[in-house]
Amino acid sequence: MVAADTNASAAPAADLPKSENRVWKKFRSHKSAMLGGILVVFFIGIALLAPILPIPDPAATDWGAVRKAPSAAHWMGTDEIGRDVLSRMIWGAQASLLAGVISVGIAVAVGVPLGILAGYFGGWTDAVISRCTEALLAAPFLILAIALAAFLGPSLTNAMIAIGISATPLFIRLTRGQVINIKVEDYVDSARAIGLPTRLILSRYILPNVLPPILVQATLTIATAIIAEASLSFLGLGQQPPAPSWGSMLNTAKNFLNQAPWMALWPGISIFLVVLGFNLLGDGLRDALDPREH
Repeated sequence: MVAADTNASAAPAADLPKSENRVWKKFRSHKSAMLGGILVVFFIGIALLAPILPIPDPAATDWGAVRKAPSAAHWMGTDEIGRDVLSRMIWGAQASLLAGVISVGIAVAVGVPLGILAGYFGGWTDAVISRCTEALLAAPFLILAIALAAFLGPSLTNAMIAIGISATPLFIRLTRGQVINIKVEDYVDSARAIGLPTRLILSRYILPNVLPPILVQATLTIATAIIAEASLSFLGLGQQPPAPSWGSMLNTAKNFLNQAPWMALWPGISIFLVVLGFNLLGDGLRDALDPREH
């Protein structure tokens, strides 16, 4: 019996590398997902390298180069007070990506445990969590984020908190649905039958099986969070001047569309590309992690 149990427990470990290889092979064959991954890595790279890149200070003004068109001196032109647009674009990537990742991290950290509690225990626990989730879902995501950011006050930190709270219901609902399906599986019933504590059942059997869809949803939600951060900054509720942000750059550029269209062009393209990258990456992860596709 001991030998049989040892072999049974070793079997999943032996299959794990094969499963990982299948996932990677499926993801690698997904051309649009690879394109998305390249875009995401590119923007993350320039955001991380911003402090060491040979670019001007994003807050440095040059009154002799106000609203200058792209040139050898300023590859993306200058803004309304002579600041280098390329430098502000690179530093602005930090704010957008940071807002996307941290706000989604907040949503996952709060939403996943609540979703597990609601789905696994049911009863009044599920009723209370589900009613609160439905109340938050009654308000459109961006409207709720704007309201919370206005209540908390204009700053990048408060914007991330507002976006994170607004995105939390998505992860509660997703996690709850996954847990409801998983908790009736035979291996979970067997764990209960041998008297395994609830905390171990949740950590060993429930959580690992809900992580793949959560990972996909998190990747897709980062794209939504980046748009939300740009919207809040555009409205003056996110990153505050003179710190660069793509949203605040668009807000300023709207006043100079005829005289200096490049001021709006570059942040608009950047938002489009980074959001496209995360969406393509999320779609690829969803296909690669779907067991029905293997």
